[in-house]
Amino acid sequence: MVAINDTGQGRLHILSRGGWAVTLIALAVALTVLAPVLPGWAVRPPDWLLWPWDVWLQAAFDFLREDLGLIHLTRALAGGLEIVLDATANILYGKRRWPYLGPIPWTAFAGLAAVLGYALGGWRLAALAGGTFVWAALMGQWSETMETLSVLVVSVPLACAIGFGLGLLAWRSTRVERALTPVLAVLQTLPFFTYLLPAVIFFKVGPTAAAVATTLFSLPPMVLMTTVGLRQVNPAVVEAGLMAGARPAQMMARIYIPAAREALLVGVNQVVMLNLAMVVLTAFIGMPGLGGKLLALMNSFKLGASIEIGVTIVLIAITLDRLGKAWIARRPSHAAAGRPWWDRHRMWLAAATVFATFWLLAQVWPFAAEVGRRQDFSVGRELDGIVKTALGNDIVGAITHGIRAFLITKILIPLRDALIGMPTWAVIAAFAAAGWAVNGRRAGLTVAGLWLVVALSGHWDRAMVTLYTVLSAVTIAALIALPAGMAAARSPQASARALLTCDTLQTFPSFIYLIPAIMLFGVSDVAVVMSVVIFAAVPMLRYTVEGLRAAPEQTVEAASMAGASRWQIMRQVRLPLALPLMAVGLNQAIMFAFFMAIVAAFIGTQDLGQELQRTLAGGDLGRNFVLGFCVSAMALSFDMILKGWVARRKAALGMAS
Repeated sequence: MVAINDTGQGRLHILSRGGWAVTLIALAVALTVLAPVLPGWAVRPPDWLLWPWDVWLQAAFDFLREDLGLIHLTRALAGGLEIVLDATANILYGKRRWPYLGPIPWTAFAGLAAVLGYALGGWRLAALAGGTFVWAALMGQWSETMETLSVLVVSVPLACAIGFGLGLLAWRSTRVERALTPVLAVLQTLPFFTYLLPAVIFFKVGPTAAAVATTLFSLPPMVLMTTVGLRQVNPAVVEAGLMAGARPAQMMARIYIPAAREALLVGVNQVVMLNLAMVVLTAFIGMPGLGGKLLALMNSFKLGASIEIGVTIVLIAITLDRLGKAWIARRPSHAAAGRPWWDRHRMWLAAATVFATFWLLAQVWPFAAEVGRRQDFSVGRELDGIVKTALGNDIVGAITHGIRAFLITKILIPLRDALIGMPTWAVIAAFAAAGWAVNGRRAGLTVAGLWLVVALSGHWDRAMVTLYTVLSAVTIAALIALPAGMAAARSPQASARALLTCDTLQTFPSFIYLIPAIMLFGVSDVAVVMSVVIFAAVPMLRYTVEGLRAAPEQTVEAASMAGASRWQIMRQVRLPLALPLMAVGLNQAIMFAFFMAIVAAFIGTQDLGQELQRTLAGGDLGRNFVLGFCVSAMALSFDMILKGWVARRKAALGMAS
């Protein structure tokens, strides 16, 4: 009887949840169909519901900044941070500030990078690390590269230290973890413009604001990986440390941190990559360096020279990523007793020897110290000519014009008009239905609440333009990435090549994806969508390949022995088992698409990204935050729905969460 009652209750619960979802969908359809005859309040929220959140937030920020004197505290902190940034700038590219030691010759820096690469990963990584900085110098981009790195060497340790501290607090206290979890979720979905304006207002324009913005932007992964890593420490190891009489500080330094080393280093690697991605984007607030030069070149439509800068940024990103992964994979080693001092520290001695050799060489050969403007090997002008010639080709022009015309007239404009024409309450009901169907009442109401925030912000139409960009781009990306992933998953060699391609593309800073889109489609909505497509296709391709290849071999072998063809095995065995992981890829693609849609506002859009860009010029912090929260709310609603579906699907398949 108990089992029958439980089953009945379960069925009633499922029917109830499904019934609510169907009711909400029916409401959304009815509102959409009847929109032409409905009163205005049933289509859009009335004006009296649109509270002036931006005015209230601006008043709160002004109170904190002026009345409570927060501006004086932040400017004092900025002064200390500026001293550190000036020191790194002096050492790396010779800015005339204390300690007056720099600049380091480019040959010496490249040599040190090569030694580090060899120590972590052998000759191949040494060639990549050293070659990256040789390229930057010979292309005449050394000063810009060092300007960028002078901020990274400050913001990365700062973000790691703060992230580790917050992660440690979350690990020790469940209350702190509960408080931090929603904050981190919002921080991970806020558009980058929302980080830039507060940094400019409370700190100083340029490298100081860039360091603050990049630090805040890259905090979440370090916090999360610290908490995860410390929780995964083997209790037996902890017990052994306690029995040995270790004090709390000794337990942390000698037990917990070494045991959580791999997770912590993954966090550090993610912090480095997010810092590089963000420091390029801080060109919008006056940060010099590679991002500033790339922004200037793209503004002047010098796409050939932009490609050179793009290659440099990509090489640095790949180098930092490979160095970080090699550091994670490298296991700690201990010197055998009796080994001489020089043998135990041979890598340090090699680094010192290489640095001293190239430094002395730079004193007698100016080219080894600095590559002058007339000495570099830049081919930016030639590339500009090649690009203009290629884009002026009639065949290329006809193809791109045809694609642009088809996408605009058949897909983009109809989708945009449909979303803008839908009643606000219909959109909210549709998303609430998805949340309710997937994860019950709480998820449905939460998703509805997130979209209600967008509706009452006064920026609904702009939000729908952003949503149309994301949906159209993710759909096109899925049509490309899913078949490509299925094809690649058919063999280990193709899978390895596909995953290597994804690894490489994921290291590219987002700004890079604008270059091919502008080259092919000009300044248009199609360029915006296609740049998002390239950016969003990467996680979908990766998780499709990994999901299909992760199917248990016993299950695949059983299907094969039953006479199933390769296509039947793919469709009926691998694909159903891979769906949870593929949904994770879809979720990441949507998050990437929201991020890239805001970056693409640089091209010229009519969405939330353009409004956010305008707040930078006007200094409207309240409006900036409202717009940022709108983007975050939309992204979080997708995240909640897809994560709920993944959890249910895994439970149905008997897979671990």
